[in-house]
Amino acid sequence: MLELRSVSARYGQVQVLWDVSLTVEDGELVCLLGGNASGKSTTMKTILGLVHPVAGEILWDGRAIQGETPAEVVRAGIAPVLESRRIFPDLTVYENLLMGAYTRRDPPGVRADLDRILTLFPVLAERRGQPGGALSGGEQQMLAMGRALLARPRLLVMDEPSMGLSPLYVDRVFEIIQGLNRDGIGVLLVEQNANMALSIAARGYVLQTGRIVLHDTARNLVNNPMMRKAYLEL
Repeated sequence: MLELRSVSARYGQVQVLWDVSLTVEDGELVCLLGGNASGKSTTMKTILGLVHPVAGEILWDGRAIQGETPAEVVRAGIAPVLESRRIFPDLTVYENLLMGAYTRRDPPGVRADLDRILTLFPVLAERRGQPGGALSGGEQQMLAMGRALLARPRLLVMDEPSMGLSPLYVDRVFEIIQGLNRDGIGVLLVEQNANMALSIAARGYVLQTGRIVLHDTARNLVNNPMMRKAYLEL
């Protein structure tokens, strides 16, 4: 479904990604792991059209999408859940959710999806008239996920969904990610919490200083000596 072929990217004169190649098959849950400044967020931004690669290709269903705008990428079926949630704090929960449907032109479908999302996240239904900024960190993460789902994506690209959350909310958010994946939505999970990510993913890639250094099944990565030493031994 999604394929990066030897993608390189830079900010100005500073190169951040070197020849990154990865795939996410239809309905698959894949994690992208790495430490701080490894290039994880830049990889996500490049997929979403926020950063344009200087080399390589990004294919979606076999069609090259590098160079497209973020709106065009979302319209094609890829929706982001951004790092630190990035909700609109002064808009209500309901208004924040509707922002996820800005590329759609099917009001009846939007209303049906909104009802489904409010059922999936009851706390959002309870607080739909409150400002998004009044929610806790975990509730804002659910709001960000609900907003992304309003785009009716085939693939969610999620950037550090566990960041800043209490252990209770981390567990809940990862349960929801698993449930969405079971419903057929593909997930590319960009995550620093390797233990949690590998516990739900089918496969994983590891980035170091902008290069893919490992790729394997989640089970094999858990047992990989390099992974255990660098990311899994707490």
